[in-house]
Parts: sequence; C-alpha cells; structure tokens
Amino acid sequence: MLERPHWETRLWVDGQPAGKNDSLSTPHVYDLGVGLHPGRHTLTLRVDNRLVVSVGINANSVTDHAQTNWNGIVGQIELRAGSPVWIEEVQVYPDVNEKTARVQLRLNSLLDIPGLAGRIVLQAHSYNCPTVHQPAPFEQTVLPLAPGSTTLQVTYPLGADALTWDEFNPALYRLEVTLTAETPGAVLVDHKTASFGLRQVGTDYTQITLNGRRIFLRGTLESCIFPLTGYPPTDSEPWRRIIQTCKRFGLNQIRFHSWCPPEAAFQAADEEGFYYQVECASWANSGATIGNGDPLDQWLYDEGRRIMAAYGNHPSYLLMAYGNEPAGKFEEYLTAWVEYWKAIDPRRLYTSGAGWPMLEVNQYHNVPQPRVQAWGAGLRSRINALPPETLTDYSAFVEQVKKPVISHEIGQWCVYPNFDEIQKYTGLQKAKNFEIFRDSLDASGMGDQWHDFLIASGKLQVLCYKEDIESALRTPGFAGFHLLDLHDYPGQGSALIGVVDPFWEEKGYVTGAEYSRFCNATVPLARLEKRYWLNNETFHAEIDLAHFGAKPLEKITPQWRLEGASGQAGEEGPAAHGALPVQDVPVGNGTRLGSIDVPLQHLKPASKYVLTVSIPGVTNPNGQPVENSWDIWVFAADLDVQTPPGVAVTTTLDEKTLDHLKNGGKVLLLLPPEQVVTGSQIGFSSIFWNTAWTQNQPPHTLGILCDPRHPLFAFFPTESYSNWQWWDLVHGSAAMQIDRLPKQLRPLVQPIDTWFENRRLGLLFEARLNGGKIMVCSMDLAGSLDRRPVARQMLYSLMKYMEGKQFNPQVDVTPHMIQSLTRQSAHE
Repeated sequence: MLERPHWETRLWVDGQPAGKNDSLSTPHVYDLGVGLHPGRHTLTLRVDNRLVVSVGINANSVTDHAQTNWNGIVGQIELRAGSPVWIEEVQVYPDVNEKTARVQLRLNSLLDIPGLAGRIVLQAHSYNCPTVHQPAPFEQTVLPLAPGSTTLQVTYPLGADALTWDEFNPALYRLEVTLTAETPGAVLVDHKTASFGLRQVGTDYTQITLNGRRIFLRGTLESCIFPLTGYPPTDSEPWRRIIQTCKRFGLNQIRFHSWCPPEAAFQAADEEGFYYQVECASWANSGATIGNGDPLDQWLYDEGRRIMAAYGNHPSYLLMAYGNEPAGKFEEYLTAWVEYWKAIDPRRLYTSGAGWPMLEVNQYHNVPQPRVQAWGAGLRSRINALPPETLTDYSAFVEQVKKPVISHEIGQWCVYPNFDEIQKYTGLQKAKNFEIFRDSLDASGMGDQWHDFLIASGKLQVLCYKEDIESALRTPGFAGFHLLDLHDYPGQGSALIGVVDPFWEEKGYVTGAEYSRFCNATVPLARLEKRYWLNNETFHAEIDLAHFGAKPLEKITPQWRLEGASGQAGEEGPAAHGALPVQDVPVGNGTRLGSIDVPLQHLKPASKYVLTVSIPGVTNPNGQPVENSWDIWVFAADLDVQTPPGVAVTTTLDEKTLDHLKNGGKVLLLLPPEQVVTGSQIGFSSIFWNTAWTQNQPPHTLGILCDPRHPLFAFFPTESYSNWQWWDLVHGSAAMQIDRLPKQLRPLVQPIDTWFENRRLGLLFEARLNGGKIMVCSMDLAGSLDRRPVARQMLYSLMKYMEGKQFNPQVDVTPHMIQSLTRQSAHE
C-alpha cells in the first residue's frame, strides 16, 4: 500500500509485472497474491511523474503553480499480510430519519471450500462528542462464502437516541466489522474499521440542508499549497490547523480545487465539524478537454470510484464536482457523469463542474455569476462603476435558477506582498518572486514604503471581501460562496488574494475576530442606499439577519448605535442608539429585523460615523459576539468653497500660471484625467487576481496611501487607506506616473501600483516651482460639485491647507517635469 504517489506507479515482483495504478487521489494498493514462496523476494517500483493522463496542466493535482512536480511517495508505505478470507471494503450509508446505517460490505476469499460459512459482526460506538452512545451489536451469517468477491448489505439499527453529525455537533461513530470463517484447519479472522457520521445532505428549493436544517456554505479554496514540502501532509495535525484557521475567520467549508486531499484531511474535518467539496483531480482546460473521447473521460469515472471507495464514509465529504471549469463537449458528458453518481452514492450532492456548466441534473450550481467582480469585468464591475451601497443582492438570479447556488471563486482581491514572508520559506520552496518584487520596489525609490503598502492595500482588500461576502449573505435563499481565497495562491504569476499567507498565518491588517464579524453563521446586515450623506438628510437603514446557527433564535432584542469613528470628529459618544423589536428568528437569511432612521442635522459634518448592530446574548460558533458594522460619512449640505487670495486654479501650466508662480504665488493645477500620462489604470477596488495572469486587466492599483495626520486632511475625514468615501474621488481619476519627478517627492495621495510594475504614482502632490508653490491633482475636483459632497469636501480641505502657512513644499520641480505628466504637454 502506497498512500500518496505522484503519479503513476508500476510494480514488479521478482522481475515479473504485478500491475500499475494511476490514481492521483487515493492509495495505490497491489495484491501480491498467495503464490510467493517463503524467503527473500524483490519488489521493484517505478513512479512516473509525467502527465500520464491529460487532466489539465493547471489542475492543482499536478501543476507546479502550487505544489511541486514531486516524484515519489508520501505518507504510509506498507507491506501487509492478512487472512485469505478478508473484508475488502466497508461503505456506510446513514439514514437520519430511520436512525439506521446501511452497511455495504465487499468480502474476498481465496479459499475454495464447499459450504464455507462466514460470520459478520458489526459493533459501533460514538466518539468525538460528550455523549456516549453504543448501539447493540449486529450479527449475520454469510453462507456460502464463495471464492472471489462477495457483496453483502446489512441494515444496522443505531437506535432512537442515535447522535447526528454537523458543524455544531460533530458526533462520530466508529464501526468495527469482524469477519470470522471456520475452516477444517483453522479459524480465520479479519477486522476492518470505518468511521462515519449520522448525517443526511439534501436540498430545500434553493438552499442546501443537512439533517433537514438549512445551511449556508462559507467556503474557501485549497489548491495544494504547501511551501515547506511541496506536497500535501498525510497526518491530521496540519489539516486541523488549517481548518481551525478557517473557522477562526468564520468559514465552515473548503473546496479542493481540482484535487482531492489525503485521508488525514477528511479525518480532521470530520472531527472539527467542517464541510468539503472534493473534485476529481482535473481542470480540463488549457489543452485538456472532456467529452471528446480522450482517455480523461474514462479516467474521471475510475478516479471517482476510487475516491468514493477510499473517502465515501466521511461525513465532511459533502459535495462533489468532476473538477474545475471544463472545456470540450462537456455538457452531454457531465450530464451522464452527474446522473451516474446521483444513482450510485446518495451520501453527497453533485454538480457538473466548479464554474460551469449549469445543468438540469445538477443538485446545486457552483457558478461565478453571483459575485461583485467577474473575470474580465475590469472597471465595469459594480464596485468600480457604481457608487457604494449595500442594497444589491442576487435574488433575481437565485429565483431564475431555482436550485441551490454556491457562488464560484468570489473575491480574488489582491494585497501588496509582505516581504517579511520571505524568511518563512525554510523548506523546499523559496520566495524568489517576492525577491524580484522587492528589488523592483527598491529600484523605484519606494523600498521603505512596502509595509505601508501592505497595510493600506490590506485594509482595502478586506473592505472588498466584506462587500462580496455580505452581498451573498443578504440574498434570501442563497446557498453559499467559495472565496478565492482566504490564503494566497503563489502560482499563476503570484495571486496575493488572501488575508492570510500560504502558511495560513495572518498578515497584520485583519484578525480572524475582525473578519468573522461579517463572515459567520449569524451575521447582522444593513441595507444602505449610499455611504455618504448630507447633514440635512435622515439616515435610513434596513437591518436584516443571516442566521445559520444550530437552531432558531428566540426573543432576541437587536441593538444598534451610530457613533463617531475613533480619531474623527464626533468621537465623544454615540450620535444615536436604540433597539429593534423583540423577535424570533428562523434559520435562514433575508430575515428583516427592522429599520433605523436618524436625522443628521445635529451631527458634526465632514466626519465618519459607524453604524453597529449587535444581538446581545448570542455568539457565533467561533465564540465571536454577533455584531457587525458599516462606515458612513456625513458632509455639510451648504458647504461654501472659496478660492483663497493668492491661489490660482488652472488646468494647464501656461505662461500666465508660470508667471504667477514666479511672483511667489500658489497654484492648484487640476489636470484633466483624460489627459494624464499613465500606464496604470486606477479603480476603487483592489486588483483582481493579478495583472500578469489576467492580461493586465484593470484596475492596476491596490488603493491609495495617505497620511491622515497631514494638515491637508484637517477638514477631510480619512484613514491612511482607501475607504468608501474615496470612491467618488478615485472613480474617473487618473494615476499620474511621476517616475520622472525627484525620488524624494512623495505624493500626498499615492496610488499603490501592481507589484509587477512598482511605478511611482500620484493623485495629489505638492512641490516648489519657479519660486512658487504648486499643488497638482489628477482627481476631478471641479465637475458637478453640487452633487458630489465628497469632492466638494476634499476641495474645501485642500483650499484651507493651501491658504495657510503649512502649505510649504520642500521638493523643487521644473516646468518640464509637470508638463510631462499630460499627453498634450508631453506631445508638445
């Protein structure tokens, strides 16, 4: 028995062929028979790590984008001797309603003894739970026990007090099966143990149920990323740590993208109460296809059967797909594939493929339509093209589909590299990619800013994930989502899309406790028509609750408060607070708790406020209080922006402007964004996946970096990173490429460029020019200010700063440097 070879193995016994095996997912087991004489023998094993079957070069079962193309065997290597009458396989099919387990046994015998009788004894006991439950043993005679294979089905009563398994109570049973056969010369005995959970997965219209209760899958991907070894662990503790990290961040599922983990991963998930989607080790794309009659078509059936035989009893094994995003004539093929598994094994739900296609036979769909940003959407996505709100959900899509929908690979929001991570690569793999990115940043003169880039881009990344996750949670009848990803994917050009690194460790800008406020079993949700308000308006929010806990909530009293953000105006205490009606809440989402209305005329304008909703007395499975928050901004409705004496506002650096500067004047140069020279398209969101693998899909930036303590922001509420109030300023702006400006010049508002380019960028900077002082801006601070309170407030704060003595830039630039920032001037 070879636990995890990579990939095909062939065996010879004393030079004679003994077979081959090409499973990527299960142990390779060879039967050496009974013909070997006592004494010394030679086993010769060959492992072939080429692409034996074209499963797809990017499939995480084989690609070196994640694991390495290792050659050999990991895990157990065993030579076993046993009885000539033995138990080959035990499959357990639980029935929650009947409190029974249908046990399917496959027995083998090498003996040809007429009338040979066997006796089967089944005995189970509970474990992994505080309650001890032990059903009565069950016995059955097998007569005759013929040579070859015998299949036997036994219904094992578990009793009325049998324990069910789920994420809240992962009660397990250990089933011990004993086969005894009395021969004329000896009593032959064989034992086999199987672990299972009493659980039943199903569907209720558009939602997935477990033991009759609706669940919501909050999943992430695992793509065989193990930097220290280059291959997956085959002991349980590393898997337990991964699962516990996921649970700390509020997740309850892992999707294994185009691969299947080893036995230890299932054992850990069973005991932790965690759900899996497993795939048949294929991403039939980029040259590979299914449905075209290639060897892969048959291999997927073979591999599926091997996976079911090896791991089918595990209650954590909840969902199954052929693999990821297929190509070829896949619809007819996958229709038959799903139908086959639905008929063969009802212990889990089946879908055609992760990503597509949506087939009528699917028991659930795993598709990318319900997410904030689609592949290729660029700056046309909701988060980049439309002002921020929290109303959008996917109800229309769910109602149209009329089946459970788990959104495919939501997020993919990037963060700047954490160069401290380089020192963690103490094993097989080295972070050479990070070394390249670090050297590039040093060469651009920004090497000292990498940590600031990490934190600022990380804060924006979390904001984007929050909107993605909440959009799914606030959709009534939605079934769940798969993040891409909770942790980074080191391949495909480096997709730094995780809030934890490839080692499943936090990066320093968000904790599991913070993240799981908006990603958990029970999450309050606020429906806001906008993020920034005027102080002559009444703030309005509709409050929902997504609740997928162990049972309904009874007589809860939701609490809310609107308070000034720490460090901002209004921090002296809650601006308003209250309670929503006392009520019961069923398991599900879309439950309306009530509404909040707060007149804003008494609130201090130009301030950030935080709406927080909590459910006192209720906690989530990871121990987190049920509480969630949303940032809003309040601005003055009647703000009068005046240009101070001595300040000239212009869109071109003409002779008149240069003369004004020469006379010691001050200039605000508002460069029209469409004229700005830039190789980096800016959007509000972070980068999607990365710019290398997506053919430079915009946005190319990771948010902005600024210093909120700078006097420029005395009248403009901001943190050091992009928050929602920056949407109006960033949308339609252009990132100035300031590589030709002196390296000591640091922008006041600095877009963070993709780590593949590390261009010096700016949206706002100050300098000395011709003896005067100039402020250069490539954000629109002129158009429709009566309808754009954020831009109006920024202009007001900018004018106040330029009016005072604190406007005192230290870096000198030339007219040519400034003129080179725009296409028209550069052309001239």
